[in-house]
Amino acid sequence: MTNDLDGLLVVSIEQAVAAPYLSGRLAEAGARVVKVERHEGDFAREYDHLVHGESAYFVWLNRGKESVCLDLRADEDKSVLEGLLKKADIFIQNLAPGAVDRLGFSPERLRIENPGLITVTISGYGEDGPYAKLKAYDLLVQAESGLSAITGNASGSARVGVSVCDIACGMTAHEAVLQALIGRGRTGKGRHISVSLFHALADWMNVPYLQFAYGGKSPERNGLTHPTIAPYGAFSGGDGKQVLFSIQNEREWVQFCEKVLGRTEIASDPKFNSNSNRVANRGELDGMIEDIFSQYSRDELSKMLLDAGIARGQVSTMEDLTQHPQNRYVEVDTPTGPVRMLAPGALMDGKTPEYRPVPALGEHSEAIRHEFSAANKVAE
Repeated sequence: MTNDLDGLLVVSIEQAVAAPYLSGRLAEAGARVVKVERHEGDFAREYDHLVHGESAYFVWLNRGKESVCLDLRADEDKSVLEGLLKKADIFIQNLAPGAVDRLGFSPERLRIENPGLITVTISGYGEDGPYAKLKAYDLLVQAESGLSAITGNASGSARVGVSVCDIACGMTAHEAVLQALIGRGRTGKGRHISVSLFHALADWMNVPYLQFAYGGKSPERNGLTHPTIAPYGAFSGGDGKQVLFSIQNEREWVQFCEKVLGRTEIASDPKFNSNSNRVANRGELDGMIEDIFSQYSRDELSKMLLDAGIARGQVSTMEDLTQHPQNRYVEVDTPTGPVRMLAPGALMDGKTPEYRPVPALGEHSEAIRHEFSAANKVAE
């Protein structure tokens, strides 16, 4: 763990994925993150129990936090949250639209009392507009944002296999919070940040949006095949496993024909001697490639492609991923034991970080109540 944000207090009334992603990244950078949970806990704790009893999503997103259980309808528990927020640097919440205001913790009021506070509201569709009060979950937003229209294959749309809208939202919020911290360092003032699943993913949709809005072209669903370059896609070996490769220029095309296909004459065939011609005759070309590839295993094909200087990637199963030679790992303690997990993408000075534990539900409730209860502060 790095300590760049050491000394910052983050209070997060959070559940699911997007808000915990943001607070989790802040915790990894050294901030003290107090996760406020209902007495039944963040429902992401129950998404599955596959990590020796823990939820995979929860383990991934909640390392290094403190968990306090509060009933925000009870005055005593509200006073604990008030004490936390008076000292907080960042307040994050992703309750249902309007709920935090009804509880008496509107960002506007909090920032009047604590002008340096950075408040973050994470929602499905934003804080204004006709969809502002609608519930939203990741797969709903994949559909609503148009992502589903360009994901899948000719047979139909497909869900992106991870919670891409939630993660996009958490990443966008993380960027905005770091920017706000830089701004606060210059002005001493906090700000309010509003991030939604829809708007975060809509930003990622700008290329297909612009292609359609200005060019009238709606991208097709192409599965694991590139729409405008050939050959560029996934092909099966004789063992049924797939390798995905890309031809980017005519030099690579000649190399591929000579060293992988073993058919030099294909390179100069008028049907295949340019990318445009290869795309126009993709069906015939793919059939030729599949016939030749069927003579080899995926691993043999992968080596042949590498030897020919062709960019390739195996289409990994989850078993392949667990054994991938390029993996970096971190170990994190959880309430039911240590977990080895894939490391975050960024390295700081070449070092793999170390992380604080994933908290049990309400593990820090007593200590936090004692530290931040308004009644205790008066008594002291």
